[in-house]
Amino acid sequence: MSKITPEHLARQAVVYIRQSTADQVINNRESQRRQYGLADRARQLGWSEVVVIDDDLGRSGGGTARPGFEKLLAAICEGRVGAVVSIEASRLARNGRDWHTLLEFCGLVGTLIVDEDGVYDPRHPNDRLLLGMKGTMSEMELSIFRQRSLEALKQKARRGELFLNVAIGYLKVSHDRIEKDPDRRIQEALALVFTKFAEMQTLRQVHLWLRQERITLPAVGRGPEGRHVEWKLPVYNTIYHILTNPAYAGAYAFGRSGSRVTIEAGRKRIVRGFRRERNDWEVLIKDHHEGYITWAEFERNQRLITDNANGKSFMSRGSVRRGEGLLAGLLRCGHCGRKLHVAYSGTHSTVGRYHCRGSQINHGGDPCISFGGLRADRAISAEVIARLQPLGVQAALAAMEARGREHADKLRQLELTLEQARYEATRARRRYEAVDPDNRLVAGELERRWNERLVAVRELEGERETLLATPEMTLSDIDRDRLLALGADLERAWESPGATAATRKRIIRCLIHEIVVRIRDEVLDLIVHWHGGDHTALQVRKNRTGEHRWSTAADVVDLVRVLARQMPDSTIAAVLNRASKSTGRGNSWTRVRVRSLRNQHAIAAYREGERAERGEVTLDEAATALKVSPSTVRRLIEEQSLPAQQLCKGAPWMIKAVDLEHPNVKRAAHARRFRRPSSGDPGQKELQL
Repeated sequence: MSKITPEHLARQAVVYIRQSTADQVINNRESQRRQYGLADRARQLGWSEVVVIDDDLGRSGGGTARPGFEKLLAAICEGRVGAVVSIEASRLARNGRDWHTLLEFCGLVGTLIVDEDGVYDPRHPNDRLLLGMKGTMSEMELSIFRQRSLEALKQKARRGELFLNVAIGYLKVSHDRIEKDPDRRIQEALALVFTKFAEMQTLRQVHLWLRQERITLPAVGRGPEGRHVEWKLPVYNTIYHILTNPAYAGAYAFGRSGSRVTIEAGRKRIVRGFRRERNDWEVLIKDHHEGYITWAEFERNQRLITDNANGKSFMSRGSVRRGEGLLAGLLRCGHCGRKLHVAYSGTHSTVGRYHCRGSQINHGGDPCISFGGLRADRAISAEVIARLQPLGVQAALAAMEARGREHADKLRQLELTLEQARYEATRARRRYEAVDPDNRLVAGELERRWNERLVAVRELEGERETLLATPEMTLSDIDRDRLLALGADLERAWESPGATAATRKRIIRCLIHEIVVRIRDEVLDLIVHWHGGDHTALQVRKNRTGEHRWSTAADVVDLVRVLARQMPDSTIAAVLNRASKSTGRGNSWTRVRVRSLRNQHAIAAYREGERAERGEVTLDEAATALKVSPSTVRRLIEEQSLPAQQLCKGAPWMIKAVDLEHPNVKRAAHARRFRRPSSGDPGQKELQL
């Protein structure tokens, strides 16, 4: 008895076609032909309407989303499908969930399942049992194949012989060995990346320098000719992958990335490409092949990249950022263990304030510690200078060499690019000369390519001539002597205007790993952790409330406190300016600034008449009382005949009124009144009358 009934034939037959990978779709064409040929078999079985669903070509049947399979289930549920035709059960599903869902839907609506072996009706117990066994075997078969292939790959990787991809700068010379690319341009371009990173210390700065100098880097290109090298201006990820790939350190690594399985909309979703920690790599073989850098340099680069990651880790120091705070990213709170941050009070502020507010931000607690950065920066700078002083001259000589190295690096890369372009032009010429000149369709295209290569050569030659014509920035003898002097006196070099805050920060980070700070009373306790394991304990006085670098000097405040008892604010300002006294910010004094200082230090303003109440007179008032000129009173003061007090140069003389009544003072004033002053000439004689 046939299982195919007129009811089945009245509906459509659906041929489901699937291949698991894109490689199978491209290369395994016979399997495709067999599956598409099932449409003819469906017509031979009696179906007039045959629909082919091939949306899942290149998709795995192991449980991931398959739009073609979803379309098939929807058509079955609508009752439009009389039979599902597939070459075998594994094409329909490789997991129990999809397979049994298909069987359940087919059994409900009476849809047959047809493969190369026969016709099955899921409503019949025997057929249902047989289909269930086919699905289970298909699922188990996939698991066995997958496990077997993965173990074979891992076994080959443990020997360091598995190469799925080869990094740029290397070539696969056999199935189990790689070596450096013999192209000198590729080798020197990659070496330049590592050299610049060691010099600039940040990946972003290397990227910007290469883009600014228009230096191209090699990249893997794929086309009809297969794998080839393309030269492009680098993007950030290109440099990041070069610096973080252990292959360039001569190491073989397998399992650096992994995959995660998640459930989305009831379907398995595999997320690939997440990075693993080095301890979780499955294979790491050092000294596997010739590298561009050593393994020690690679590890140092990784630590530097990790430290430069701003805000990515609790232990990360962050990269050197803008601002004058030299210790940003290095300070850690000794009370709660959190990193300290730096804040600037104004747009043009040059001194930051370090603070720990992790507890307040995360838990709503009280702020932990906070202090001004000026004293701490100076103390750490002094420690760094003391340790670097013996190396100052060597650093000066290294700076001289680095000054001319950039010009040489750029010229070298340009010459290698020009050499490559000339080779490309020569090869294009040979191709053009080898073609039949009568075949204009081919000859015209080859001639155009040759012309393009010649134009590229001409442009590169122009760039090289321009670069050679540009005078190289060399140091004169005077500049060289000055630089060596700065090397010998590192403290003066540190404080020189040409030394930027970013340069000082990089130097400090080269020596210091971390600084733990605690506040005890009015003292900062600093524990400096140097690279290499050494520790140094420092104590720095903490500024008191209201004390900062812009505070007015204490002697000026004391002077204003005394002058405020003798004269108004405008006169005080004039006296301070004559005495060359300035405000905390270096400005001259005005009436408003004097008043602000008095209010800040609770100094009362001058009250008219209070000087007279204390019995004090000025120099002019004393001259009037003694009936002499002010210059005569000044000479009496210089001769110490008249007691007087002057707080500072330019300040008025204060004289006690009772001293004017003293007989000696009156006698001296009377004598001065009727005595003509000497001219100071020793030959001058007095006229005797």
